[in-house]
Amino acid sequence: MAFPTQPRHRNRKTKILATIGPASSSHERIYSLIQAGVDVIRLNFSHGTHDDHRGRYETIRKIEKEMGRPIGVLADLQGPKLRLGKFAEGAIDIAAGQTFRLDTDPAPGDDKRVCMPHPEIFEVLAPGQELLLDDGKVRLSITRCDNKMHWAETKVIHGTRLSDRKGVNVPHAVLPISALTPKDRADLDVALAMGVDFIALSFVQRPEDLQEARSLIGNRAALVAKIEKPSAISCLEELVQLSDCIMVARGDLGVEMPLDEVPVLQKKIVACSRKAGKPVIVATQMLESMIQAPAPTRAEVSDVANAVYDGADAVMLSAETASGSFPVEAVTIMDRVIETVEDDEYYKDRLGSQIRISEKNSADAITAAARHVADTLEAAAIVTFTVSGSTALRAARVRPMTPILCVTPSLETARRMSLCYGVHAVVAEDIKDFQDMADRACQIAKQEQLAEPGQTLVITAGAPFGVTGSTNSLRIVKVA
Repeated sequence: MAFPTQPRHRNRKTKILATIGPASSSHERIYSLIQAGVDVIRLNFSHGTHDDHRGRYETIRKIEKEMGRPIGVLADLQGPKLRLGKFAEGAIDIAAGQTFRLDTDPAPGDDKRVCMPHPEIFEVLAPGQELLLDDGKVRLSITRCDNKMHWAETKVIHGTRLSDRKGVNVPHAVLPISALTPKDRADLDVALAMGVDFIALSFVQRPEDLQEARSLIGNRAALVAKIEKPSAISCLEELVQLSDCIMVARGDLGVEMPLDEVPVLQKKIVACSRKAGKPVIVATQMLESMIQAPAPTRAEVSDVANAVYDGADAVMLSAETASGSFPVEAVTIMDRVIETVEDDEYYKDRLGSQIRISEKNSADAITAAARHVADTLEAAAIVTFTVSGSTALRAARVRPMTPILCVTPSLETARRMSLCYGVHAVVAEDIKDFQDMADRACQIAKQEQLAEPGQTLVITAGAPFGVTGSTNSLRIVKVA
């Protein structure tokens, strides 16, 4: 099949992640998704085999070569998903007011009891504490429990139909478990061997979870901390500092926290990440109705727009593209919503007023100055020359309205920049001196259709060249 020519760069700055799965794994479909606006592909290791993920990864890399565009790939680990055991009849009806026992007996359950094969949960339970089953559809209150014998008597606060292997959430409790299960460790090995660019860690509770993951990952991939537990909110700033990127995972966060608090927490997490200069993703149920319908609800469109107005680096699609009936349409609509918001004068004013970056060093000062100079001169692009990507991250941190052209000799760095606000990354040979830098910036800006002859470029770089964190120079050049 012949595909139309792909634009050299996006007309928007906020990035789009899309999950691929059974509905979107073919070469043709992945190509169409990227052409519609996807910047980063998510591989969900909660589903599928290792061979499935390897095949999809290889397809993505083939398409990357065909398009000549760096494409980021994120491997999302399942994490310690806690579940009930099975029922003798496959399901029960559980009603408010009745008593219900949880224990570690593997025998099939009934309407009086069921196995909860997680001793670590029982160790932190106490009378008066609540448990949530099946994403909060069933709510239990602990009346009696034994932390050593691993059982708990509960009263049903809210009940409904409850079937085998439903999930268990323990709000406001730090569980004595690692964020990396044996399955996650096996998946991590496979993902790193494949060469993914980002590893997303699920159900992060404390800084030690990120430190453990970092010790295994090293610098082979960027570490994404998924914020979906109340305990993570209490140490949010430390988690942001220890990660390379943050994901606002609103699904489980909305189960364990009151729903009315989730929008407030979303804004808090986005603001904290932006202040630290770390990319931040807003995820879960953004266009949920498009799993089955060709158009979203008005509330969903407003939800996407709200994340963009907050200044998120990226918004994410899950089942909409992995298993939905309208994956390309979902991406197309998200792309249009982002472009419309970013064209709004209120958005530009709002983003500008949110910038509160303390210029503590030359790199921060140069980056802030580049934004002001670009605005004043109505520059076509801010060009950053970087090996590690740190210069481009600094530029994105101040949210310029001007596109950021990231020139790097590293394909890995270019792929990681695919998640970063406003950054269009290009792989090119390392520069030799300042004149080479100016010449190369003009050449690449024209090649990538970011600038035309006569327009201005604002260039930031560090000298000596190739030294991470040495951004100390700013140049203004006219495109010949």
